Amino acid sequence: MQSISPEIIFRGNYAWDESLPLISKLTKSPLILGRGIQTSNLRNKIFIDLKNQNLSVSSANLQYDCCYEDISRVKNILLKNNNDSVIAAGGGKVLDSGKYLADSLNIPCITVPFSASTCAGWTALSNIYTKDGQFIEDVALGSCPKILIYDHKFIQTAPSRTLASGIADALAKWYESSITSSAIDDGLVQQAIQISRVLRDQLLIDGEKAFKGQYENNPSWRNIVEACGLTAGLVGGIGGEKCRTAAAHAIHNAITQIITPNKFLHGEIVGVGLLLQLRLEEMKNKNKLADQSIKQLLVLMKELNLPTTIAQLGINVFENNNLEKIADFTFRDKSEIHFLPFEIHRQDIVEVIANFEQQKIKT
Repeated sequence: MQSISPEIIFRGNYAWDESLPLISKLTKSPLILGRGIQTSNLRNKIFIDLKNQNLSVSSANLQYDCCYEDISRVKNILLKNNNDSVIAAGGGKVLDSGKYLADSLNIPCITVPFSASTCAGWTALSNIYTKDGQFIEDVALGSCPKILIYDHKFIQTAPSRTLASGIADALAKWYESSITSSAIDDGLVQQAIQISRVLRDQLLIDGEKAFKGQYENNPSWRNIVEACGLTAGLVGGIGGEKCRTAAAHAIHNAITQIITPNKFLHGEIVGVGLLLQLRLEEMKNKNKLADQSIKQLLVLMKELNLPTTIAQLGINVFENNNLEKIADFTFRDKSEIHFLPFEIHRQDIVEVIANFEQQKIKT
C-alpha cells in the first residue's frame, strides 16, 4: 500500500475560507491541535470560524515536540470529548502529532500548516522525538491527511527563518533520493526523483527571491512556499519508501541527540547534514561533482542565513564527546545512512565531521 497524497488540497490566499463548507460536512466535533503562543491568533480565528459553522469545537496544545507523552495526553482529551476529527494547525511537530493521533483513533486528520518549514502537512509519516527534542523514530501512518489546507495568508505570518528552513529540507529531496534510489527499476520512483530534480532547480533559482522579497505579487514566494510544503511531500508520496532519505536526515537525527539551549528548526539541521553527506560522497564514492554542489549550496544557504556548520547549531563537536555521540547515532543499525549505495564506516563519519568543523575543506 502506498499513501501518495492528501485526499483534498486547498491552496492559495483564501484556502481556509474555501475549505469551511467541506470541513462542516466531514466533522461535527473537531479538536484543534496547536502549540505556540505566537500562532494563537491564527488558531483563535480557526476556532471562531468553525464555531460559526455550528460545529462543537474544542482545542488542545502541545507542551513539547511531537513526543509520546504529549500524544498520550492529547489522545485522552480526544477520547473524553468524543472528537470526530483532528485539525492540526501549526508547524511540523504539530502536524506530525495531529496525524499520529488521528491515525491511532481512526478519525480524519485535517492539516493546516502555518509555515513552509516542512512538508509534514502532506505526508503519511510522523517523526517522534523525546520531550527534549531528541529524535526517536519515524512512524509510517495508514494514510495521508484527509484534507490539507495550505493558506498563503497563514504562511505569510511565519518568520522568514521558517521558509529558509523549508528550502533546506526540500533541497535534500534530490540529493538524498537521487543517490539512494537512482538504480531502482521502478517507474514511479524514477518519476519522483525527476520531480525532486525540478524541485531543486526551482529552489536554487527562486529561493533567495522568495526569502528576501515581498509576499504580494511575488510569484517566486508563492512557488517556493508551495515547493516546500506541497511538492516536497509529493516526491515522497510518489516515490514511497523506495525514494529514501539518506545521510542528511541521518545526521540531522544524530545532531538532535545533543541538547542545546537554543532550538533549531528541522530544515536548518538537515541543511548542515546535506553538506556533510556531499562531503561523504566525495570522500567515499569519488563523486567529483560533490564539491561543486557544496559551493553552490553554500552560496544560497548564506543568503538565507542558514547555519552551515554544526558549530553554528550551538554544538562544539570537540567537547563532551559530542563527535562520538553524533557518529554513533548516525551509524546505528536503523539509520538512514545505510541506504547510501557505497560502503561507509563509523570512522568515516568521524573524519568527515571533524574535517568539516575544522574547516579543512574548500568552501
